[in-house]
Amino acid sequence: MYFCNMNIPVNKKKIINDPVYGFINIPRGSIYDLIEHPYLQRLRRVKQLGLSNLVYPGAEHTRFSHALGAMYLMNQALDVLGQKGEKISEEEIEASLAAILLHDIGHSPFSHCLEHFFFQEDHEEVSLEMMKRIGVSKMTIDIFSNKYPKRFLHQLVSSQVDTDRLDYLTRDSFFTGVSEGVIGTERIIKMLAVNNDELVIEQKGIYSIEKFIISRRLMYWQVYMHKAVVSSDILINSILNRASDIHKQGEDVVKYISPYFAYFIENKRTTIKNEKSIENFTLIDDSDIWNAVKVWANHKDEILSHLSKCLINRHLGKVIIKDKPFSEQDIDNAVKDIQKQDNSLSKEEIESYFVLTDELKNKAYSFQDDKINILFKNGQVKEICNASDQLDEAFLRKEIKKYYLYKLPTFKLIDKN
Repeated sequence: MYFCNMNIPVNKKKIINDPVYGFINIPRGSIYDLIEHPYLQRLRRVKQLGLSNLVYPGAEHTRFSHALGAMYLMNQALDVLGQKGEKISEEEIEASLAAILLHDIGHSPFSHCLEHFFFQEDHEEVSLEMMKRIGVSKMTIDIFSNKYPKRFLHQLVSSQVDTDRLDYLTRDSFFTGVSEGVIGTERIIKMLAVNNDELVIEQKGIYSIEKFIISRRLMYWQVYMHKAVVSSDILINSILNRASDIHKQGEDVVKYISPYFAYFIENKRTTIKNEKSIENFTLIDDSDIWNAVKVWANHKDEILSHLSKCLINRHLGKVIIKDKPFSEQDIDNAVKDIQKQDNSLSKEEIESYFVLTDELKNKAYSFQDDKINILFKNGQVKEICNASDQLDEAFLRKEIKKYYLYKLPTFKLIDKN
């Protein structure tokens, strides 16, 4: 057990050199204390884009750097709104900075792709539970939960143009090298205003918002839903599901792996109301999963071993994407192809780990969430679809839906290669 002497005087006025924004100041001592908390330090060991580095080698940035970037943008946004006459108290500034800094502490290893392996609840609910355990102020909790009277503070944390999205699009674009994600972050921040307690964008920023919406849609198809990323996400889920499945059958899969992660193999999809589950979750990061995968690569269960080796050696399954759902015949043909490669696998095993199909959705704008409103010089406010001559309602309402068929080569095919 390692202990830190917390009585040693520390200079809390730190400056962090961020590759995206340059030098970032930690604005308050209380924020420094939150950054030092083990729950936030854990995010240093959780990659922002999960397994996307198997496609974009530069995508090694972490949830921790994203949290710092979002905090920096929040501080910039609050400063801009203050300069425009919005009254925001010191306590509200501190609570807003804490809310955005901690907004991702509930993320699981490999981020979104394993979100529901550990808990029944979404990562936002896990984050809220962990924030309560840290003991942040009621105002921080209320801002994060959209219960604070000044709604625009919550909108800066979570809305269709929040500091979270502004940072992750900018940061993900930077580290993947995908220029389609480049947005005018500084311009958008400068154009923020408040009207009737709602966050709005001044008219001069409308083109930056148009680019923001288009860039987000492009980044989803080019990065977040790239075929190889989808394939790797399916593979890591298959590995964990296989380990959990054969554990229930009496196979020993937890020997030599992290005891904190082993708990979830034995107790899949628990709830944040379970004290032991939260305690174990706070000690898990990407390294626990990778360690288990390396151990399982030599497991006596051939399927678990094969799946694990495929991930370690980047032998990803083939993903075919179409605009229409795959027919039962398409799926049956894929299953038969796998059976021809290796007749030792049952149909159930193939359909559980080697052939899968599902849908992919991409909607750049939601009419159900907080609107993106444009404030004109005459005081009139219009939703982006009515203010833009590029993005009309028909375009924004369109949800792009595609369907994939995933097929992973089996033992014998891999051995031949």
